[in-house]
Amino acid sequence: MLANGQTVIQLMERWAPKRLAVPDDRIGLQVGTLNKKLEKVLVALDVTDEVVEEAIEAQAGLIIAHHAVIFRPLKALRTDLPGGKLLEKLIKHDIAVYIAHTNLDIAEGGVNDMLADALALEDRQLLSETSRDPYRKLVVYVPHSHADAVSEALFQAGAGHIGAYSECSFQSEGTGTFTPSAVSQPFIGETGRREHVPEKRIETIVPAQLERQVIQAMRKAHPYEEPAFDLFPLELAGHAYGLGRIGKRSEPCTLRELIDEVKRVCEVPFVRFVGDEQQQVSKIAVLGGSGGRYLAQAQFAGADVMITGDVDYHAAHDAWAAGMSVIDPGHNIEKIMKKGVAERVGSMLQEQGYTTAILPSTVNTEVFKLG
Repeated sequence: MLANGQTVIQLMERWAPKRLAVPDDRIGLQVGTLNKKLEKVLVALDVTDEVVEEAIEAQAGLIIAHHAVIFRPLKALRTDLPGGKLLEKLIKHDIAVYIAHTNLDIAEGGVNDMLADALALEDRQLLSETSRDPYRKLVVYVPHSHADAVSEALFQAGAGHIGAYSECSFQSEGTGTFTPSAVSQPFIGETGRREHVPEKRIETIVPAQLERQVIQAMRKAHPYEEPAFDLFPLELAGHAYGLGRIGKRSEPCTLRELIDEVKRVCEVPFVRFVGDEQQQVSKIAVLGGSGGRYLAQAQFAGADVMITGDVDYHAAHDAWAAGMSVIDPGHNIEKIMKKGVAERVGSMLQEQGYTTAILPSTVNTEVFKLG
């Protein structure tokens, strides 16, 4: 069974929801339509002419890319210029393009976690927090006979998580009253007669982004036509999300050894670096893409070295003066997302019985070369 484009992207956004992206980031569907069945999906870092040719040859109807194909507002769509010609080719071959950028960087298991995994960083934390999920308190009143079923439905839908604990709730006893009207179909009671029913008040905590699905699950499990429930905002800080990761190696190594490992795992022929090659490093910050502006945060967090791309001359000088090492393997190390996204989205599709293939692009879009 082939998945349509909407299904593929729903799964993608379940993992890397748009709400995680930094303001004004160019994400989402940029070219074409998702309203079609897909035999194959191509995952790419950049959308170049070579990547589009690869998608055509593979008969992929969708490209999931990390970097936007439309970054600046279009003032014209000229097919005699490279940008317009690329968009023309995508449209002529009915290839849609969907962008997951900073939302994929920030998501748990996203680009920065992929890089941290590749470098075996342990006890990792966020480098720069960007948002927190607000919490709600859900209170629902349930007859005793269905209290366990409703509680289970709430937990399965994502309610009840507090820190390292799950299935958290509080229950108390009470009496519910109601009078069914002539058009009602009451689970308990008779039309026109006030009922007094022993009920349980179930209280639990709900992440705001799961509010709709938790309420839907509650309604489905609840026996009443019109369940009585309340939803309250909470001041409690929710789950944190952010850019970059910082963690430790199980064993310290020299900066030179780390440089060689970065070149190997990130598949880059060279890096730029700042620092003493014989320095012992243990605490490491990593941020895919352009992370020079976060060097001070990495130093404040205690990093011995930061691995990121596009570090400018003055930022490198500041790091040097502060005694912090820097490894710059280039922006292109984010290509780790090609295999990571293909494996994760492909696995989610398989679990739901879809046969749509998710393929990592084999095109190298690194633009810089050594002269």
